[in-house]
Amino acid sequence: MGAVADRTDAPMLAPMSDTAQQNPNVPSPDLVSAIRAKVEADSETIKKELAELVAFPSVHGEEDTKQACRDAAAHVVELFADAGVDLDSHVTIDGSIALTGHIPAPEGRPTVLLYSHYDVQPAGDVSEWTADPWTLDERDGRWYGRGTADCKGNVVMHLAALRALRALRELDHDPASAVELPGIRVVVEGSEERGSAGLEDLTRTRPELFAADVILIADVGNVAVGRPTLVTTLRGTADVDVTLETLAGPVHSGMFGGAAPDALAAMMRLLDSLRDDTGATRIDGLDCGQAWAGLGYDADTFRGDAGVLDGVDLISDGSDASVADLTWARPALIVTGIDCPPATNAVNAIPSKVTAHLNLRVPPGMDPREAQDKLVAHLESHVPWNARIDIRRDVLASSFSADVEGDVVKHVEACLAASYGRETERMGEGASIPLCATLLDAVPDADIVLYGVEEPQCRIHSSDESVDPREIRDIAVAEALILATIGR
Repeated sequence: MGAVADRTDAPMLAPMSDTAQQNPNVPSPDLVSAIRAKVEADSETIKKELAELVAFPSVHGEEDTKQACRDAAAHVVELFADAGVDLDSHVTIDGSIALTGHIPAPEGRPTVLLYSHYDVQPAGDVSEWTADPWTLDERDGRWYGRGTADCKGNVVMHLAALRALRALRELDHDPASAVELPGIRVVVEGSEERGSAGLEDLTRTRPELFAADVILIADVGNVAVGRPTLVTTLRGTADVDVTLETLAGPVHSGMFGGAAPDALAAMMRLLDSLRDDTGATRIDGLDCGQAWAGLGYDADTFRGDAGVLDGVDLISDGSDASVADLTWARPALIVTGIDCPPATNAVNAIPSKVTAHLNLRVPPGMDPREAQDKLVAHLESHVPWNARIDIRRDVLASSFSADVEGDVVKHVEACLAASYGRETERMGEGASIPLCATLLDAVPDADIVLYGVEEPQCRIHSSDESVDPREIRDIAVAEALILATIGR
């Protein structure tokens, strides 16, 4: 874990407010140094724990990974017990295992909930990985493997922060040994990548497990390595599956091609109706013209972060919209999968039935159900050739906006700044964490703050997912500072 690199090409975002810099709970330099020393001394344990977790292919919802999910959950329980927090296991309605634990608050101190998840995305095509996705591989100063960043890296970050604080408390001769923890709740779920249905139900049936004053969600990341960042907005989701049928079955393209309605061609036309001439999302009746109010996301930096190929235009290049507008502030419709005849070993037959999964990201301030209704209406009104259409609605997820003027956000900003040695920035996030809205329903008076180890180089959900161990270190230091000083 070497020195943090300074990314001068990262997007300019909103700096930490003057109020945050003057926060009376800003940790002392002695405390910062003491916690950093403990976390840095823990580096080998952090790596070992992450390697152990990555080895579990804990993909929820697949038959061949059920046991891996159970084993991963059991191992997380063991790791937190070693860090001083006993976790209970809850088998939820979607079959996943959610883990919760609680250390009561001393009188006068708040309770802080630490969230992360141990389930991961499938590895996908293993041939696209440089090394085995289920084995931690160190290359060029980064740790590679599925879940290293999303979100097992955040699980071990929580563990590192808790161990650092316990170590300080056990050293009477240490000037920082007077650290007193707040109340702590730990929630580690097992189906976040499939919508968190299990945990959402648990919040409704067992709300006492989530009672907290502050909720720290570690499932996002900095704008760049070494750039402390709070995520202040998240988009929601309003997905659908759409199926088009045109023929009783596939027919010979030579005998019938030209007049026979092609289901794949119909789907191509239908999907194209969801974009304007610039490529931006267009859905009848849905406002797709919002603007991002904060500072922006440099287009060149975005190209690098997203891995856009040389010579390929961004969608924003053909419009007046900025990258931040399109990524954080507006609806975005992405076709994430199509079931149709594969190109490999293709036969000369006209497709009769095609299904597409449409992922609609919904910005803050927009009702996801209303957005889904308008998407369905658009699809039904743009069907080519009167093809038969069947639309199945997926689970809705609400957007999220943090209370950026609240004392908790400012305090977290100050602790992040103390850990990284530079001001904390703020950005939006195009992704969704449905749990945010669910937790606000269950604990309406809690403050929710989002941060984590998942900076753009991590390539979460893609092949060669990785994490920079410096991010685990620095976020762990910041989280330990938050816990040590909040509500004092």
